[in-house]
Amino acid sequence: MSTSPAAFPPLAVRAEQALAGLAPGYFALVMGTGIVSMGLRMVGADEAALVLLILAALAGAVLAALYVLRWLRHRDRMRADAKNPETAFGYFTIVAAASVVAVGLQQIGLPTASAVLLGVGAAIWIVLGYVLPWQVLMTRDGEPILARTNGSWFIWSVASQSLAVGFSGLKPATHAYADLLGLLTVLAWSVGTILYVGIAVLVILRIVHFGITPRQFEPTYWVAMGALAIAVVAGAGIFAMDSVPMVDAARGLIGGTVVVFWCFALWLIPLLAGAGLWRHLIHRVPLRYTPSLWSIVFPLGMFAVASLRLGRVEHLPLVEGVGDVGLVVAVLAWVAVAVGLLMTLLRGLRGAKG
Repeated sequence: MSTSPAAFPPLAVRAEQALAGLAPGYFALVMGTGIVSMGLRMVGADEAALVLLILAALAGAVLAALYVLRWLRHRDRMRADAKNPETAFGYFTIVAAASVVAVGLQQIGLPTASAVLLGVGAAIWIVLGYVLPWQVLMTRDGEPILARTNGSWFIWSVASQSLAVGFSGLKPATHAYADLLGLLTVLAWSVGTILYVGIAVLVILRIVHFGITPRQFEPTYWVAMGALAIAVVAGAGIFAMDSVPMVDAARGLIGGTVVVFWCFALWLIPLLAGAGLWRHLIHRVPLRYTPSLWSIVFPLGMFAVASLRLGRVEHLPLVEGVGDVGLVVAVLAWVAVAVGLLMTLLRGLRGAKG
């Protein structure tokens, strides 16, 4: 039986539809690719790490162009996403993606480019950090906001912590710059930590009061674990920074939290994995490619990096071993999701030609 041509709109039409529906959180692709690159570099796989870093940077450039084009052609859709509690906080993936790529640039000896990218990310973080919550909380469309709180809200915390990771890796040229950098790093870590606590309370209240269905348990809930893992990496970076007043004042507190955060992140993994089995195996929710799957890759990669870093800094071989295993899992997850993306793109192209 032949397929009606109307079933497959022309490529230009399909591309316009895809642009209009571009997910606010698609920069999680860059985050996931960048953090796996970072993990590979930590275990000595420098060539593979460089390839993934280049892919992350290219993906970021393409997505940046697409987001600008979407703003020009589908501004109403972007505004609607920014007011929707279920999608608005996905825009913070832009900040986290910029920071992850910036850290990768630090690793290959490009500190100036890294600093510029972190500056751009910090500027976007400041704007989004005040605009998006206002849009979400002050907009009333008749539906309760708490009922639509989800795992994507944790990306706000991740964005803050990602800046702390990037800032902690910069090498200040003057004492004044070092003082400023110390202040910004501790500020970003502190804001991210407080945001995590507040968002966790909201998500728990949502589940207690409104419940959660298998379809509502989306991959973005994995960010709850990734936000703790990146707080470990950021905290370890601050602990290792040179002595400046703000860092010295916070060093003891931050150093004491990283082990607690790592332990809780580890505890969350079986819970999240079990919820995934409940969603897909028991309730038969189809497992197909969606942009939100990158929100699983990033937390897995970040937990691996956090484990490797914590294990080496604190001389904990068991924790470092967990990081080695976690990195393998993260690489496999990256490959699986990347294959899903490629197959989706190829199906779209074949459909348009058909």
